[in-house]
Amino acid sequence: MDLRLKDKRALVTSSSRGLGYAAALALAKEGCQVAINGRDEMKIKLAAEKLSKETGTQVIGLAGDVSLPDVPEKMIQQTVEAFGGLDILITNAGGPTPGSIDSLDEADWQKGIDLCLMSHVRLIKSALPYLRKSDSASILTVTSLSVKQPIANLLISNSVRTATIGLTKSLALELGKEGIRVNSILPGWTETERVTELMTDRAKKNNSTVEEEAKRQAAESPFGRMAKPEEFANAAVFLVSPAASYITGVMLSVDGGTVKGIY
Repeated sequence: MDLRLKDKRALVTSSSRGLGYAAALALAKEGCQVAINGRDEMKIKLAAEKLSKETGTQVIGLAGDVSLPDVPEKMIQQTVEAFGGLDILITNAGGPTPGSIDSLDEADWQKGIDLCLMSHVRLIKSALPYLRKSDSASILTVTSLSVKQPIANLLISNSVRTATIGLTKSLALELGKEGIRVNSILPGWTETERVTELMTDRAKKNNSTVEEEAKRQAAESPFGRMAKPEEFANAAVFLVSPAASYITGVMLSVDGGTVKGIY
């Protein structure tokens, strides 16, 4: 299938590694010009160079913390200046501080809100003037299976990412008349650096090994394994592509059947 992505212009945030990097790589392979983002200037520069060399496509690296109020608008401007416009926005962010209601303070909650909700709001708001000029505008928020099935010890993530789902559905209804599609992917447990960090934390608490915790978590999927980052990326690239032109307001679970609910 031709996804009709060649020469489209995309920004993928939190993409120096993990799910964001996989999505950026898949877009670049389809011929997109891609801006990637991460907090560490050297790491994001090296990641952009690697992607560009591997795909032969223009990839730029933008350093910045998407949880800070002034960074999203700056990144949108930098992307538009580099590519002359914007067609695709994938809003991704790292995970907030893990913990329970007793261990998390108000500062933790505020950081989580800025990271997992307001970063999406600010990026989308800043991007809309340029997306409105595109003939194939698409927004994809990256959330988590936790919006359907809460994950133990990830109270902030469970709570705040659910608000991002409300944002996504509302914007799909609001922006549909302008031809702008808005969807979300709810990824499950995937073999990323972030998940390794969570498994390491569990292993310390349970006096076990990272391998044991990963195996235990993988067993919750009918496949008996975690996802590969490229499996998430394949779904993401389809959803933002013109090939998915009549799909909007969808919250797509890419979790290997881990969530057991009917809906």
